[in-house]
Amino acid sequence: MTADGTEGFDLAALLRRRGGERYELHARHLNHQLPRMLHTIGFDKVYERAEGAYFWDADGRDYLDMLAGFGVMGLGRHHPVVRKALHDVLDAQLPDLTRFDCPPLPGLLAERLLTHAPHLDRVFFGNSGTEAVETALKFARYATGKPRVLYCAHAFHGLTTGSLSVNGEEGFRRGFAPLLPDTAVPLGDLEALERELERGDVAGFVIEPIQGKGVHMAPPGYLRAAQDLLRRHKALLIADEVQTGVGRTGEFFAYQHEPGVEPDLVCVAKALSGGYVPVGATLGRDWIFKKVYSSMDRVLVHSASFGSNAQAMAAGLAVLAVMEDERIVANARDTGELLRSRLAALVGKYELLHEVRGRGLMIGIEFGRPSSLGLRSRWAMLQAARKGLFAQMVVVPLLQKHRILTQVSGDHVEVIKLIPPLIIKEREVDRFVDAFTAVMDDAHSGGGLLWEFGRTLVKQTVTNR
Repeated sequence: MTADGTEGFDLAALLRRRGGERYELHARHLNHQLPRMLHTIGFDKVYERAEGAYFWDADGRDYLDMLAGFGVMGLGRHHPVVRKALHDVLDAQLPDLTRFDCPPLPGLLAERLLTHAPHLDRVFFGNSGTEAVETALKFARYATGKPRVLYCAHAFHGLTTGSLSVNGEEGFRRGFAPLLPDTAVPLGDLEALERELERGDVAGFVIEPIQGKGVHMAPPGYLRAAQDLLRRHKALLIADEVQTGVGRTGEFFAYQHEPGVEPDLVCVAKALSGGYVPVGATLGRDWIFKKVYSSMDRVLVHSASFGSNAQAMAAGLAVLAVMEDERIVANARDTGELLRSRLAALVGKYELLHEVRGRGLMIGIEFGRPSSLGLRSRWAMLQAARKGLFAQMVVVPLLQKHRILTQVSGDHVEVIKLIPPLIIKEREVDRFVDAFTAVMDDAHSGGGLLWEFGRTLVKQTVTNR
């Protein structure tokens, strides 16, 4: 008999009995600010099941997912091929994680993954995106013998201490010093990059080809020019493809949009998991790996307890098979262009809508100061309280009125980032554009529930201060 009065473990019974306590359990035992935030903005929904690009609540109403678990659910939720692979690997009862053998699945996944980056040779498997970045930072420092890594202002590379040292958002860094002695440069500024490289102590430059915060893209030609500078100064180019990789932007890796770019290290995670088993991967050149693992004494100098576990490897292999069989990259490119172009066509119609940008199914919708007097005063009210409130005002009715899940792309930015499952089609594009148009019509009407909610957010912000 267990402590809660049941015999053995029955997951379904446990969820039936206590699933309704979800918000109370989080408030009591986990991050207590999460349920508070969800209650405040009306995101405290109870979803009963999910499949593909949709959730359903207890009343059977569907919700379109345009967030994909921050990019994790690249194939949507519960893809049948990935599910079957996981059932198969569990049923096989493999002798997993013995630590003193060489099981086939990691080698097979590495082989398959490297076909998408043929200039690279080896893979280290970890458990997350931040761990993939940590690996790249360590490998770059050891391989070059230099201590410093450059990164871009406003970048996001993870939240563990090493990756936080190359995180360009002050809000995440504040209070966690001292961090590693790394240095930020503006995205697109080659002169700033060269000035830092000339100091002679730079191991590498880590960059998101498209920044997650704000969906800002590196200018055309920038990655190739940065690569040339780095090679001249014997430093490494590290591409953080944790969010942009595995098809998100309409190429398998986002750096592949620019001819001639061949990073020395590439970080992958999120969508490679199939949404089931966490996995991170750092792809790199042969000489880098051989320098790090230079002798048998150093065989475990960098490792991960759960890295290369059979479930994660099976999920990754299934994901790559689906990507090819269902032409996921091409769908991301074509459907993404359809979505981006239809949203971009609205910029001239709505004065609060300033720009639509992105590649594939990674799209940023940016709002800005309107021109008409009435809207300007309302905009000023929000900006005085906290930058980013208008974007939050848009995502709330998208969920509440139109049952579409989105979120702002970062703190203190007026940008909504769309990173839906890569399997969406024209039907989902139609639904989102129709809903977004309705919300914009409401916002430009000068009144209504949207601006009432804005006043609520302002009061909440002032109270928090």
